Parts: sequence; C-alpha cells; structure tokens
Amino acid sequence: MAKNLAWQILVVSIALAAAAAAGCASEEEGKMGKTQTATISVTSTAFKEGGTIPKEYTADGENVSPPLAWKDLPEEAAAIALLCEDPDAPKGMFVHWVIFNIDAKSAGLPRAVPKTDTLPDGAAQGKNNFNKTGYDGPSPPKGRPHRYFFRVYALNQKLDLKPGVTRDAVRKAMEGHILAEGSLMGKYGR
Repeated sequence: MAKNLAWQILVVSIALAAAAAAGCASEEEGKMGKTQTATISVTSTAFKEGGTIPKEYTADGENVSPPLAWKDLPEEAAAIALLCEDPDAPKGMFVHWVIFNIDAKSAGLPRAVPKTDTLPDGAAQGKNNFNKTGYDGPSPPKGRPHRYFFRVYALNQKLDLKPGVTRDAVRKAMEGHILAEGSLMGKYGR
C-alpha cells in the first residue's frame, strides 16, 4: 500500500512539474510575440462548416464569391484580411482569393464581390493562383472533394500593400499584426 501511495505521489509530482514548465513556456512565447490569437466566428448562408459549396460559387457555375459573415472581432481591430485556399490541390496549396484592408467595422462580405483591384470601402484584392484579381471558385480535378478554407484575420493595422499582390505578400505583411483569426471550410468535388 505504501508503494502504491509513493507511486501516486510521484505521478502527481511529475504532472505538476510538467504543468509548471508549460506555463513558463507560454510566458516565454508571450515575451517573443508568439501569443495566441482570439477566434473569429466565420459563417455563410450558402453552406455550413464542412458542407458542400454550392455550384454557383465554383468554376462550374457563376464563379462568384459566396456571402460570408464574421463576428467576435477584437475592438482594437483596424482592418480585416481574407484568404481562400485549397490545401488539397495536386501541386500543394492553391489560392482562390486574396482580399485585404477590409473595413474593421464590416460584419462580412456580400455574394459576388466585384473582381476589381479595389472596392468602394477601400478594400484591395490580390492575385489568386489563376493569376486573376478577386475570387475564382473551386475547380478541382475529378476525384475526391477538395477542402476550401475561407480564412479571416483581424489586424491591428491596415496593410501597406498595393492591389494585385500575392497571398505570400499578404501573409508576410500580416506577421506580428494578427489580433484574431477564424475560418470556414467548405468542400467541392467533381
């Protein structure tokens, strides 16, 4: 019985030491600017999380952007960026939409955002992997459905970038400026 009690004390001591070490690691990450970000809730009236993206929002349909909504942005957010990406593409990550400097007071984007460099509210759009401005929807090869992530980022400042930039340029410019993020994933296959 004493042996069992000694074993339990040892296990509890190890668990407490591990928890204390994890707390120190989190504190160090905070000092280095690697703090966790808040979560933005992202939804669409067109499809649910993990659901099928309707044909009208794909290259097989009207090829217009779906309506998107978000909430739970931090009050100090100065701008919003959005990236739509397909990680299941045959050659790796494929970018379908790059849009940034969306007004932080915005609660989302309407259906069929114009495929122009800039929008009336000052938002700017970059080039997708079709080398076009704005949204171009799913067009996967035949086979299993691909996943499409609509990733929304709340930023503490507007990005000093010109329209027509790539996803990589936006991601680099966002480094150290993300206050919160969230995503909505939809699937589409042929």
